[in-house]
Amino acid sequence: MVRLDGSPVKGAALEIWQANAAGRYANPIDKNPAPLDPNFAGVALLRTTAQGGYRILTVKPGAYPDPTGGMRTPHIHFDVTSEDYRLVAQMYFPGEALNDKDILMSTMPARHRNPALTICKAVESQQAGILKFEWDIVLLQA
Repeated sequence: MVRLDGSPVKGAALEIWQANAAGRYANPIDKNPAPLDPNFAGVALLRTTAQGGYRILTVKPGAYPDPTGGMRTPHIHFDVTSEDYRLVAQMYFPGEALNDKDILMSTMPARHRNPALTICKAVESQQAGILKFEWDIVLLQA
């Protein structure tokens, strides 16, 4: 995580939450009939390193129904807080068929937002069966 000038945002708090692989949140208000995973909390709290880095190891979230009758594309929520910044955002995955139809992602251009900035990038993984992605968070000072 960096500032617009490229300097790291060290010690920023990240709250991350997501649906499980079946598309269900562990939150009791989630009425999606998809199965819960008793071994998956779906939320994490962490801080960035001195270099502004962070790393999470999780399952890839599944798609789930949205309130309008469509489907949300797989994504992970981020709430980033530091001394100078606050950002709530969602990270999406490349190549997902639902990206173009997602209720939030598909409306970004109309809200003057670039959807490409919300899509993480696949990178080579050294572990068999493990997908690896990078997503750079760049913060503007308010």
